[in-house]
Order: sequence, then structure tokens, then C-alpha cells
Amino acid sequence: MIDLRLGDCLEIMKNIPDKSIDLVVTSPPYDNLRTYTGEQEWNQKVFEDIAFEIVRILKEGGIIVWIVGDATINGSETGTSFKQALYFKNWLNLHDTMIWSKGGFSAVGALKNRYAPVFEYMFIFTKGKIKTFNAIKDRKTKHGGEKAGGTVRQKDGTMKRMSKYMTINTFGQRFNIWEQSPHRQRGGHPAPFPIALIKDHINSWSNEGDIVLDPFMGSGTTGVACKNLNRNFIGIDISSKYFDIAKKRIEDATNQTKLL
Repeated sequence: MIDLRLGDCLEIMKNIPDKSIDLVVTSPPYDNLRTYTGEQEWNQKVFEDIAFEIVRILKEGGIIVWIVGDATINGSETGTSFKQALYFKNWLNLHDTMIWSKGGFSAVGALKNRYAPVFEYMFIFTKGKIKTFNAIKDRKTKHGGEKAGGTVRQKDGTMKRMSKYMTINTFGQRFNIWEQSPHRQRGGHPAPFPIALIKDHINSWSNEGDIVLDPFMGSGTTGVACKNLNRNFIGIDISSKYFDIAKKRIEDATNQTKLL
């Protein structure tokens, strides 16, 4: 199921049933970094109203992946990311504070008295006890493939090496800093997600057949990832320009899937 809706996500989400969404993956139009077309009014009150609706429609055990950063205004970071995280904590667990490391500096800003910002926060919120976690194990371990044996303490206090050896796994569970270069779209959305980043989140926090929501769909990367990974998707965007781009991208992904 792919359900794309053009309009204000606050009003559209009011028609989504309580506790019906398994996973939310999104990035809001925060500060002055993601204003785009100017069609979305964005302030603390709007955020709080939208957050309330997201919490309402999230299933028990469901997860929100909230990707956000901070602008620097008059020499000080806004702290918007932390304000939003603390607000969500009124109802949800802050399950993890992850980092999206972009691997390079691509923004515009004065660097004479500060280091270049190269990351965004990825807050993972859960509604009660988390129901899904599919760990990604692609971190190459230092001693992967080697054999190692443990020891057992004897009654006299000496240590005796065990006769059985175990092979150390070549790959271990990933850490919570994920490095992924930003994606660029010529003539498209100014700040689209890297699809690999979104696929990793969808794989981590949901299962096939689950319903994934992106209330700030943009150019539809979350929808494309859901189509590729056999998840149901609800995407909302207020901009007709980006809505049309998203619709075309998801239709192309659907046609490619049919050819496989």
C-alpha cells in the first residue's frame, strides 16, 4: 500500500486512526535550514501540534526516527533539536540519540571561529517498550575470523584454558553513528535523504508489511525505500512541487519492482 496525500500534515494526520502507524521516519522543516518553498508555517506551536498527532497515531511499541539539526543565529546554536526531543519525552521514551555523519562540510556558514558542522541528530523515540529491532551487523571487527578460547577458574584459584575454541565473528553490530554522504537531486528537493540511510532505519525498526509514515515527505525518499523493502507507506507533503517529484520517484520504484 502506497498512500500519498497532498496538504498540511497536521490536518491530514487528524484523519489517521489512533495507534495505526508502526514507524515514522522524517525530518521536519526546522529553523531556517529547511524552509524550502515557504508553504509550511513552522514554529514551536506548530511543532507541538504535529508531535501530538504523531504520538496519537503511533502504535504501542512503535518508533519515530526524527532527523533534525540546529541553525546558528547570532553566534549561538538554536537548540531546536533538544527542545523537540525533550517535548517528545513527555509521552515517549528517548530510545537512542544517533548521529548522521555526513562525511564532509556542505553548508554555508562562517568558519573563522568554529568547526564545520558535519552531522545531524537522529532521535529514536519509542512508544512504550520497543516492539521491533533488527540489528544491522556490518561493522568489521578487529579480530574477525580468528579463533579464541576462554579460561575457567579452578578450585585452587588457577586458570585453565578451555579445550574448545570459538571463531570471532567477522562483522559485529553497528554503532549509533552512521556515516552517509548527503544525496543531491538536480532540479529536485534541496535536502533529500540518502536512500541508504533511510533503508537502514526502515530495516532496523520495522518488518515487512508494517506501515511507515513520513509527514514531511519531500521528494519521497522514504516512500521509495518502503517500496523497495516491502513496507506500506503513507507520505504527506504540503508542496505540490515536491509532491509531484515524490509521486514520480515512487511510481518509478514501483515499475522497477514489477520488472524484478
